[in-house]
Amino acid sequence: MPFWSLLDDDSRNELLGIGSMVTFPLRDTLLRQYDLTDHLLVVRRGCVKVVANSAAGYQAVLAIRNAGDLLGEQAALDGGPRSATLTALTRVEALMIPSPTFRAAVRSAPVIAFALQQVLSERLREADGFRAAAGSEAVQARLAALLLELGAEYGRPVGDGSVLITLPLSQDDFAGLVLSSRRTVSRVFEQWRGRGWVTTGRNKLTIDRPDELKRLSSSGH
Repeated sequence: MPFWSLLDDDSRNELLGIGSMVTFPLRDTLLRQYDLTDHLLVVRRGCVKVVANSAAGYQAVLAIRNAGDLLGEQAALDGGPRSATLTALTRVEALMIPSPTFRAAVRSAPVIAFALQQVLSERLREADGFRAAAGSEAVQARLAALLLELGAEYGRPVGDGSVLITLPLSQDDFAGLVLSSRRTVSRVFEQWRGRGWVTTGRNKLTIDRPDELKRLSSSGH
């Protein structure tokens, strides 16, 4: 559950009072890996891509974050450098809160502290579950589940049950999100296009057969 949804009205008003609203245009950088900036963000509207670069130069897409999600909490709590780069996949509106002020709010407001604890716990479970799925599920099942999730959150119906997703995600991004290679993901998309399940284009993808992707995602094959 998103951080903002875990708060009550008093806690939301407290954070709104100590933070300030900021806007990021499409493809803008919200936070940059290794930076020592001292604030965190709560997404109020929009979609954000989380990417980390390894020392060897490999880039991994770690997650997609949505409205209500908390961003940059790790560095805000431990004072270390940013562990990932966050990029706007849509126009993003966010509440920016200075880290010292947020930490004070956590100490004084049990509801905020509990919400933060829940978010940190869910992120750990998410990472563990993702690693487990990588070893037990086929790439096609993970990719189908991802597309259905993006379609439910950001897609729009375009007739005959099809769903159009317009997010600037590359095949490298999809590969990172399902813990696979670009070559494998490209091959899966080629198969699905041939079967009439999806249509791909620049910065857009249409799910033409959601029923087939649902069947595939639930089967795990």
